[in-house]
Order: sequence, then C-alpha cells, then structure tokens
Amino acid sequence: MAIKLESARNIFPSTLSADAVPALIARFKLLSAEDQLAWTWFAFLEMGKTVTVAALGAANMQFAERTLEEIRKMSFPEQTQVMCDLANNADTPISRTYAVWSPNIKLGFWYALGEWMQQGIVAPIPQGYQLSANAAAVLDTLKTMDPGQQITVLRSSVVDMGYDINKIDGYTRISEPVLPPRDIALRTKVSIEGINNQTVLNYMNNLNANDFNELIKLFVPDGALQPPFQKPIVGTDAILKFFQEECQNLNLIPERGISEPAEEGYTQVKVTGKVQSPWFGASVGMNIAWRFLLDTENKIFFVAIDLLASPKELLNLVR
Repeated sequence: MAIKLESARNIFPSTLSADAVPALIARFKLLSAEDQLAWTWFAFLEMGKTVTVAALGAANMQFAERTLEEIRKMSFPEQTQVMCDLANNADTPISRTYAVWSPNIKLGFWYALGEWMQQGIVAPIPQGYQLSANAAAVLDTLKTMDPGQQITVLRSSVVDMGYDINKIDGYTRISEPVLPPRDIALRTKVSIEGINNQTVLNYMNNLNANDFNELIKLFVPDGALQPPFQKPIVGTDAILKFFQEECQNLNLIPERGISEPAEEGYTQVKVTGKVQSPWFGASVGMNIAWRFLLDTENKIFFVAIDLLASPKELLNLVR
C-alpha cells in the first residue's frame, strides 16, 4: 500500500517544534488594530536591541515605492487610518495592494514606515502611549523567545495584515524578481554529520545557491513541502513558486542528521541545523529541523521544515 501524505507528516514524531510561536501569533491577532500597530512598533524597537535588520535590499522595494510615497504625502490622521485599515484587514485600495505583495515586500514596507516614524515623516505612536495589558503581555512573551522565534512572530504579524487575498479574484502575486542561480564557481557544498544521502545534500546546496529549477527536480511530481506552522504545499509547481517567493538568499547551515528505513522501501532522514534569513543576515540563526521522506528512487516525497522549540532540540535525532 502506497504511503500517504498524512502518514508521511508523522515521521520523527519526537521532534519538538516551537509551538509557542503560533500560540503567540494567535494572541496577537486578538488585539485591537491600535494595539497591533503599537505592538509591531514596540517589537521592532525591542528586537533592534539584539537583532540588526539588514538593508532594504533584502526586498526589492520598487513595488512598494508608489504606496509608500502615497502615504508619505498624507496627513498624520490619514496615515494612521491607513495603518489601522491594514491591521483590520479592511477592503481599501491600499489594503488590496498590500495583500498581493510577497512577505519580503511587506516586511520592507513596515521597516520603511518605522524609519519614517523615527524621522517624523509618518504619524508616530503617541508620546507616552501605553500598550493594553493584553498587548503588553504578548510583548513580554516575545522578549522571552530566542531571536529566530521572534522574527517568525514579527514576520507573521505583518504578513497577515491587509485585505484577505482569497477574496480578490484573479490577483497576481507581486514578488521580488527571481534571481539567477549562484555561479557554480561561487557555490560551497554543505557537509552533514551522519548524512551522505545525495538527495538531501543536493537539497541544501541547491537552495543555498538559489538554484530552484534544479532543486525542484529532487521532488516527485506530487511531492509535498510543509513550511513551519503551515499546511503542506503539494505538487512541484506550487513548491517551486514557494521557493521563488519565500526562499531567495537563505543560508542553510545543516549540522547533523540521521537516516533510517521507513515503510514501503522508503527512507526517512532528519537533519538539524540553522537557517539565516537575508532580512537579518548572520546575526540570527533560526534553529531548524528538516524531516525528509524519500521514495525508493531517492526522490523527495515529503519534507517538513520545523522551527525548533529550543537550541537543545538540535541534538534530538531519535525517532
């Protein structure tokens, strides 16, 4: 009997993901629009104490420039209303424009607004503003997380703003241009303690090189990829789109792994290590586990990417 996706998702069940992250995101979404905006601003400031945000080159901001310039020309009350509309998922022209941007463009947009707030160009958080008790509690919880978990929460807080994209008919996703793969001569190859499976090594190497066309060849046509705290993405077309929109210029640093036989002649492989985002560069490494299920031809049937609960989980390679 062929292995099904549901059973594939259960490989290496002892892997402990950072469940505190989706729990905190859920609490954030219950805040008022005003508190969400203030929380986002305070979170940027808080993270700025320990995390250096990379230059805006991490996102091609040409797609947000027109909207940013439109906001720049508004009065402070109008600017505040735009930001509240985004937090409230209101149906406005700017909220619809925002909805179709890729996550990197959204992050760049809010980073630019934050810079303008500091410069007095955009309506600032009122002097002496106090977060509500609920918002303060959410911020306090954020402070206890490791930097990789913090940036995951912050990313989600802004990515989910704007109008509901599922209500926009025939939309086109606006993403940064897909960069060409890194030149062969400039590529470095990873080594993973305990792993010599070429498919797993090629997955890491091709992703680090932005060579998504070669990367997708490692999957079976109906293969699946499960990003952290999301449902599986099924099929090579959808997975390729995910890589192009979400994974450019990532730096995967796998450290160690384990490989063992699974049902139906398949092989399951677990690798732990770190991932550095272009948004935060080498200053933050997210603690990650990759759980691969490879078919009898050593093709990827399923891979889950887990944000780990703690650094000590990097050593947890048992079933």
